[in-house]
Order: sequence, then structure tokens, then C-alpha cells
Amino acid sequence: MKKAELKAYLDAKVKEYNNSNFVSEDPISIPHSYNKKQDIEITAFWVSMLSWGLRKTIINKSKELFGLMGDSPYEFIINHTEKDRSRFEAFKHRTFQYTDTLYFLDYLQRYYRANETLENAFSKYMTEDSIHVGDAIKGFHDDFFAIDYAPQRTRKHVATPARGSTCKRMNMFLRWMVRDSSTAVDFGIWNTLQPSQLLIPLDVHVDRIGRKLKLIKRKQRDFQTVLELTASLKNFDPEDPVKYDFALFGVGVMEN
Repeated sequence: MKKAELKAYLDAKVKEYNNSNFVSEDPISIPHSYNKKQDIEITAFWVSMLSWGLRKTIINKSKELFGLMGDSPYEFIINHTEKDRSRFEAFKHRTFQYTDTLYFLDYLQRYYRANETLENAFSKYMTEDSIHVGDAIKGFHDDFFAIDYAPQRTRKHVATPARGSTCKRMNMFLRWMVRDSSTAVDFGIWNTLQPSQLLIPLDVHVDRIGRKLKLIKRKQRDFQTVLELTASLKNFDPEDPVKYDFALFGVGVMEN
């Protein structure tokens, strides 16, 4: 397929899948049920970190989690006491256990008591010369676990490029926060990071279709593969390459 034909194909698939019909059966439906900026950030971050396995299960577990917060995540995060954390003892999702929940609550409380928005935790690692969000993801990860009692086991739930991870869930979270909201899917509530700096959330479906369309040459699936695929997609739209996540994921899940 020639470049112009491939661009036309991908653009058509973006239009097909990047719309509000996509939301109801996707984990992004959870943050879409809130209006306050901080509620959206907290739920989007936590849901994205839980996003592996069946989408229906992720949605149900997320509803359970935020139900334990009285469906007011920001208010709970800011005001809860250590005693309130015991209610989460039975909550788990696959390998995400009570210890991980406790540390997420701890970090978010410390952070939001000192900051108005989670955006700052990423943007402070970006410069005018930043080509992509890799440094922001690494910096956030290092800050997230900077305190001496951070549990080692929780590190597997918050990825970093420093370990070669594709950082799929983190890149998905950043897509949700940064890309424009005109199609009622992504939120576009952050403006210090730009869509042109986002990286493709690379999962098995996106990887498979990316290879099928000859957008990936690298044999492994790691952070370098993310950079390679994002660079390939920039040939079609340098300002918003990650919009093609909808095309690659949509084709990979819905059509194969």
C-alpha cells in the first residue's frame, strides 16, 4: 500500500473509531462519568494503571474501586484518614493488590494536598526541546516511588522507559489527558503537553496491525518499538500521530 493510500485508510479508520460510540464499552467511560478536573485525572490515571485484561472486567473493577470512595475520588483522596483505607482490603484486580491500593492512595493524597493538578507531575520534566513524553513518564515514575517506604511490588504497575517498557498504560493515560475533546473521547484538559509529543500506546493489537501495515520493523516489542511506530505515524500527521491509536486498536480488536 502506497503512503497516500495508507494514510487514507488510517484516517478513515480513525473517523470510524474515534467517536463517542467507542466510550461506553471502554475503560475511558469511567473518567467520563465525572466532571471535576481532579476527579477525571484521578480516575483516568488509576483506571489506565488497571487496564489489562477484559475491558468489561476493568470497568467493573474500576466502578468497585471508586464506589469505595463514595464516587467522589478527589474529595476522598484529599480528606480520608488512614483508618478509611481499611475498606479497600478486599479490593484487587489481577496482580493489583491491597498493598498497591494503599500506596496509590498515599501518593495521591500527598500529591493533591500540595498540587492542584496531576499535569504538573509530568510537565515539569518537559522542555521546549522535548520531542516526546518519554522523559515526563520516567520523571513521574521516579517521583512516584521516591519516598523510602514505596513498596517494591508496586513498581510493576507504573511503567518507565528506563526499564525498556512500552509504557502502554501510561501513554494511554497521557493520550486521554492531552488529545482534544472534540470527538467526546479524549479529554484535552492538559495543555502543557502537546499532542505532537505523545507516544502510541502499544499493546499486542496495535503492535500486530502496525507490523501488518509495515509501520514497524523492529523485532522486539519495547520502548524503542513505541518510538519507531510513533515516528512512522508522524509521517501521516506530525501534529497528532497518536490519533492513529484508534485506527490500529480498532482494526486489531474489532476486525481481526
